[in-house]
Amino acid sequence: EVNTMVISAALLCMSLNVYFEARSEHVTGQAAVAEVTLNRVKDDRYPNDVCSVVKQESKGTCQFSWYCDGKSDQPKDEYAFIVAQWVSYNVMHGKWEGQTQGSTHYHAKYIKPYWAKDLDKTVTIGTHIFYKWK
Repeated sequence: EVNTMVISAALLCMSLNVYFEARSEHVTGQAAVAEVTLNRVKDDRYPNDVCSVVKQESKGTCQFSWYCDGKSDQPKDEYAFIVAQWVSYNVMHGKWEGQTQGSTHYHAKYIKPYWAKDLDKTVTIGTHIFYKWK
């Protein structure tokens, strides 16, 4: 079982989001996912704290699919979770900024979500395509 050190709730929520959304990505791709989460915190259309953004549901679905997929939310890969915590900490402390150009959405390249047509594509990082409001 992965040891989760004592960290703030916000950092834990962010780290879990990065882990489950992008643990197979290079750290820049993981940072991009964290940046999107923070961009939502700063956007009035979303809740104003990291955990509320990560756990937000809309019309019966979660904003981040891992959160309500019915699977365990306990990280199994300790090293990947440590990396996710490091990335999350650095993004939350302003060490990685601007790479998503203000994006509030992303999806894996192999998915074609209905909402993508309503947003402006900003950048592709790793296996994710990023978008922001028009």
